[in-house]
Amino acid sequence: MAELDTSGGGGKKGGKVRSKKASTRIDLTAMVDLAFLLITFFIMATTLAKPKAMDTFWPDKTKKDVQLPVPESRTMTVLLGNNHSIEWYVGPAGKTPPTVDHFTKNGIRKSLIDKSKEIEASHAGDKDNYMIVLIKPSDKATYKDFVSMMDEITITGIKSYAVVAITPPEIELLKKDGNY
Repeated sequence: MAELDTSGGGGKKGGKVRSKKASTRIDLTAMVDLAFLLITFFIMATTLAKPKAMDTFWPDKTKKDVQLPVPESRTMTVLLGNNHSIEWYVGPAGKTPPTVDHFTKNGIRKSLIDKSKEIEASHAGDKDNYMIVLIKPSDKATYKDFVSMMDEITITGIKSYAVVAITPPEIELLKKDGNY
């Protein structure tokens, strides 16, 4: 609280009579307590950043051997290797050599957009003219690479994608280019 100091300014006798100067001293203890209470209140009452999650749909595990046919002419396969490497190809494995790419806007994102437009143009009369992306992470790929690939799928607006187990011939493709 505020306090008033009324002590005199010395004990001289004689001379001019001067009025006593009152010095003020303000106690800020209550103000500091209030500040910490407010800080504590706002920290507890604030909503922190909520984690963002992407919806994924997984097949029913009770049904065995139910696989829809995937047209190879509309399929782009993306292989995730080690050291943040990506290889992709369109069509069946081994028919076209894979392209080595990276996670940038001029890398896999540009490839996804270009191939999607190319497939839509070549299948213009078909009912289903969109590109299907098969994501095949190897055991050397990191979770960060998988999340980055899912982000690229979302950014480019790919309608249909699936996460599929990588096959031995595709592992050989990664080994041949030093990405396994």
